[in-house]
Amino acid sequence: MIVNFDNAATTFPKPVAVKKAVAAAMEQLTSPGRGGHPLGMKTSEMVYSARETAADFFGAEPENVVFTLNCTYALNMAIQGIMKNGGHLIIGGMEHNSVARPASELAKSGKIRLSAAEIFPEKEKTVESFRKLIRSDTKAIVCTAASNVTGQIMPVEEIGRLCKSRNIAFIVDAAQASGIVDLKLSQGINIICTAGHKGLYGITGTGMLISDGKFHISPIIQGGTGSGSHLLEQPTLLPEALESGTVGTVGIMSMKAGMEFVRKIGIERIFSHEDRICRRFVSELEKSPKITIYRQKNVEYVPIVSFSVEGKPSERVAEELGLEGFCLRAGYHCAAMAHSALGTKNGTVRFSPSIFSREEDAAALARLILRKNP
Repeated sequence: MIVNFDNAATTFPKPVAVKKAVAAAMEQLTSPGRGGHPLGMKTSEMVYSARETAADFFGAEPENVVFTLNCTYALNMAIQGIMKNGGHLIIGGMEHNSVARPASELAKSGKIRLSAAEIFPEKEKTVESFRKLIRSDTKAIVCTAASNVTGQIMPVEEIGRLCKSRNIAFIVDAAQASGIVDLKLSQGINIICTAGHKGLYGITGTGMLISDGKFHISPIIQGGTGSGSHLLEQPTLLPEALESGTVGTVGIMSMKAGMEFVRKIGIERIFSHEDRICRRFVSELEKSPKITIYRQKNVEYVPIVSFSVEGKPSERVAEELGLEGFCLRAGYHCAAMAHSALGTKNGTVRFSPSIFSREEDAAALARLILRKNP
């Protein structure tokens, strides 16, 4: 039997409703906005319906929902689009490479000035860390809603208020929080970038950029949009301005079904279920002095647990568990900044349940880890 505890990478299994939505899209839909014939019209209606679902989920207007290939594309669009004409950018010190790499590349090429805010266990100290870095030319702040390594939840609303008071664009990487923590643009966020294949239970190759429309995002890709096709200029209005090429209709339908699934169960219920599993897992691992768990008291976490075993590379630990049927991720989790901050030179092993995970499986996994590392 295979038990997936690597849901922070991609949730598996998927809800039945998502599988049905994918099958229906394959059988019934074609390209949206690419023709006035019945197939094209029906597809356009379904894609717009998905925009409405996402808009309701994140507190946006449907026209400000942009479908992307994944969260990485959404973050690149937001960061490069906002910072196109230069300026100062601040990112958090626990960011995923989807933020850190484009920001670093822009800084290395001399196009922007870049600062990184240190993240603390205390929310107030973290917000102050961002505040101290703000300059007169600061154009945007990017911060993950929750670390993909430790799961630490960031003070998004507090940073949002700080950005609003200084007229700074606030971009949030919601890949690890969407579907687990209730995120809305009304929390002071200007742009939410998220993945569809994690907590929203869509298929891989899906993501979204959701904007409040306050800050202009210059397109970094131009091409066919299905509107204004007689012009050589890229459309300026969302979503067409950022949706060059045919969107992934099948994936979009999977995200729509996934968001409806999450809404039906309830985000609080999902969080409670997954958090209970993580707490049980942690309580078992704490029995061994050889195991380091990267969590601190009085800090809020999404349901992710990173740990390491004394004297063993993280990849070897995960490999041993995989041979027993348990799937966990090991290494650096595409987050060099986070591991630098944690001082985890050999990476960590990451445990991440989903709504379909069982507490007894987490307990069995913990017993196996303890048995293999007495």
